[in-house]
Amino acid sequence: MIKLLDILKENKILVPRRSPEERAKNYQIVLQKKIQQYIKDGSKGDLYLGNTPITSLPDNLSVGGDLDLYNTKITSLPDNLSVGGNLNLEDTKITSLPDNLSVGGNLYLYDTPITSLPDNLNVGDGLYLRNTPITSLPDNLNVGGGLYLRNTPITSLPNNLSVGGNLDLENTPLSKKYTKEQIKQMIKDNGGYVKGNIYI
Repeated sequence: MIKLLDILKENKILVPRRSPEERAKNYQIVLQKKIQQYIKDGSKGDLYLGNTPITSLPDNLSVGGDLDLYNTKITSLPDNLSVGGNLNLEDTKITSLPDNLSVGGNLYLYDTPITSLPDNLNVGDGLYLRNTPITSLPDNLNVGGGLYLRNTPITSLPNNLSVGGNLDLENTPLSKKYTKEQIKQMIKDNGGYVKGNIYI
């Protein structure tokens, strides 16, 4: 069967190329299909969407492994997002996180414009916030691993802060104002603890 495209080529009839807008729209459709297929397959394993133009995720998405959104156009996450492994949001334009977010592994937010975190956030491993404009953290923040706040304008620490690893406060207003011992005591007085070292 002769294909229409071949006939057009033979007769030197030019086939117009898709516009960048059309290509971007088609790419979004492909990405959404990939997510739907992932959900259909039982949401097992990792979901890699890094370096793509993805702009949104479906509500109530559950990811069994890692969710990689590195360097994407995503600006917000859906409510009730659950990630069993790591959640990588590095180099995105994300400014806040949804309530009921659950992250079993590391939460990477460095080099983002994030300004706030949801109340009662629970991160299974490390929380990476260096090089962000964040100034405060929510009460009852629970981080299983390290909490990395280097190069942020953080000015206070929350009540009931639990850090299972190290607390990195290098090059912050807190590190310039207080000693390690004062910071440790401040956290303790507010009902929290840091299991690892404090770096100022």
